[in-house]
Amino acid sequence: MEKTDIAKYTIKDSVFTNLFQDKKYLIQLYRALHPEDTETTEDELKDITIKNILVDACYNDLGFTVGDKIMILTEAQTTWTMNIIIRALMYLVQSYHEYFERRNDNLYGSKKVKVPKPELYVIFTGKRVNKPEYVSLSEEFFNGEECAIDVKVKMIYDGKDNDIISQYVAFTKVYDEQIKLYGRTREAVTNTINICKDRDVLKEYLLSREKEVVDMMMTLFDEEQVMRAYVESEKKEATVISAIEIYQEMGLPISETIKKVAGKYKLEENDAEAWVRKYWKREGDNQ
Repeated sequence: MEKTDIAKYTIKDSVFTNLFQDKKYLIQLYRALHPEDTETTEDELKDITIKNILVDACYNDLGFTVGDKIMILTEAQTTWTMNIIIRALMYLVQSYHEYFERRNDNLYGSKKVKVPKPELYVIFTGKRVNKPEYVSLSEEFFNGEECAIDVKVKMIYDGKDNDIISQYVAFTKVYDEQIKLYGRTREAVTNTINICKDRDVLKEYLLSREKEVVDMMMTLFDEEQVMRAYVESEKKEATVISAIEIYQEMGLPISETIKKVAGKYKLEENDAEAWVRKYWKREGDNQ
């Protein structure tokens, strides 16, 4: 399988993204981030999530504008990495580019364009002792030195008063617990959904889209399995190639190398021969 084929498998519609495609829940997210704003309505929210169909293109979890005032980009992360700051910057630039294109703004004209204020968030659901409130480009990559541009990302680890953020975080914790008990199986998925419904965690969403969520999560399992198999095959190929090179440097003939490769990596002799002949250095062949 080609690397481009594998990459297509990693493009997935997560529960996080799926949940907030519905404005009913998106407005709840906005109010959790901006509890002081009680006037903004669903109609004022516009989804601007980057949706590229190209495999190697930039795409994010969630982006939306609030009228022309605010542009909010939010990522869901389970693994801690400061590279999220760089990704957030890339998402922001792409989102602004698409925003100005939609408005047909002339960035080369003399009239100053309107720019919505950016807000960058990461909802982190992994395990971590140190939990900074913010992470920034200048602090993490330039030792706090002043630079031409800075990016400041607010880290969120939980919500408040059973808001939509706290419910999403609770959902991920139940999911992790069930995966530990039952592995990446349908039982783990259905248990997660049933437990969350019983605990009033994303209950309305799960009741209305249960089959969709199950299918989506099972698809993610399949994608992860494909990726793991691909990584293992890549590792195996690298070690076989290395062994062939070593045997050749030792002066072993092709026939002996085929036998050793077949035995060491439990391959059929025909398969081993194909490997050896493919990677055997032709100059100064030992037959």
